[in-house]
Amino acid sequence: MAARLAAAVLTAGLLLTGGAGAALAEARPTVDPAAPTPTAPDPGGPPQGTGPGGVTVGGAALDTRGTVVTDGAPALPDGITAAGWLVADAGSGAVLAARDPHGRLYPASTLKTLTVLTLFPRLDPTIVVEGTVEDEQVEGSRVGLVAGGRYPVSLLFEALVMQSGNDAANALARAAGGLEPTLQAMNETAAAIGAYDTVAGTPSGLDLAGQTSSPYDLALVFRRLVDDPRTAALLRTPVAQMPPIEGRSPGYQIQNQNPLLTTYPGNLGGKTGFTDAARHTFVTAAERDGRRLVVSVMGTENVPLRAADQAALLLDWGFAVPAAARGVGVLVDSAADVPPAPSPTARRPARTTAPAPADTGVGATAAGPGGSLPLALALCGGAVAIVVATAVGRRRAVHRVAPTRPRGAEDRVSRRPGGPPAPGAPGPRETPPGPGPGSPSTPR
Repeated sequence: MAARLAAAVLTAGLLLTGGAGAALAEARPTVDPAAPTPTAPDPGGPPQGTGPGGVTVGGAALDTRGTVVTDGAPALPDGITAAGWLVADAGSGAVLAARDPHGRLYPASTLKTLTVLTLFPRLDPTIVVEGTVEDEQVEGSRVGLVAGGRYPVSLLFEALVMQSGNDAANALARAAGGLEPTLQAMNETAAAIGAYDTVAGTPSGLDLAGQTSSPYDLALVFRRLVDDPRTAALLRTPVAQMPPIEGRSPGYQIQNQNPLLTTYPGNLGGKTGFTDAARHTFVTAAERDGRRLVVSVMGTENVPLRAADQAALLLDWGFAVPAAARGVGVLVDSAADVPPAPSPTARRPARTTAPAPADTGVGATAAGPGGSLPLALALCGGAVAIVVATAVGRRRAVHRVAPTRPRGAEDRVSRRPGGPPAPGAPGPRETPPGPGPGSPSTPR
């Protein structure tokens, strides 16, 4: 009886509030392998990600589809055309500037950074993996694994990072127990570090409906990679040697494809990406005078500037920002740093997201209603509150808030030459959204 009453009350609430109640019941997004493979960026723009219960991970100022910049910073460089990007201090975690930081974009091969973060500590580097026919036939970029070839895990990681080998991604997944356990581990890793915009459906980053990441999440992942001496060394490896396979393949050298590794002073590594749906993506980090920055760039074209060139400009800009800048948000250290969701009746209005076609598969999946009366009443109350707030004009696409002090900055002050942020420093400034990622027909 109580369950039926709860369902009836919840249904009534949903009828009264339209989609608002469904938004409150939103589940963690998932991939949809049965949906058509995306072949272009979402023309309506990407959906906006959230943490559990709709919270904005990293601070309220990052709840924007436009550009937000810390006060006291120089003007942003010209030529930044990416749909989404982020610049952060890798030491303190302070986010210095970002555009659409939680926009859930297709990641392309930058998702391989999550593959490394997840599998590197799990796999013995000396284990030898045998190549398969499936490796030879994998779609997209390949390092050249052949069936019957024997490759140590350490070399497969080099092939994954340096040559973006999708065949290496497959082989590493086999070594980790198979595709499904690997994807489960990747998604668990993303959730554990607070990367709630990220949904992994492949270990390689090949386009798949519902597979996404964000400028914020890529920065979270890459910050961890450069902080670990073992993965940091992997990112900076310039060349590696693939073994000869008798009767199949001669031995050959592979080179690191990070465009900034040898051209940007102090570069700590980088990962490129490109697919039809993602366009060009890039994540990197660099160190100057003891200060480290991480930059992510998503959804851009190669003209007028490559993704890596845009990242280099943002690195230069970031190093010009005072080291003591408080930032507009923070890269969380883990999911434990993400604040709990407010009670349903106290939640602010649902955020605005860019419209997306129904068949893209990039978006959240609605969860079914709960079976208890208190939950149903709470959800309906929250939904009604949203409608009321919307009616009186309280809904905003961009929010101005006080600056966010990096969580735990006092504990990491020794890593920041400029010292702790000065109390009372000015907060962020925001600008409206700029141009989108460009037409898929633009030359690559």
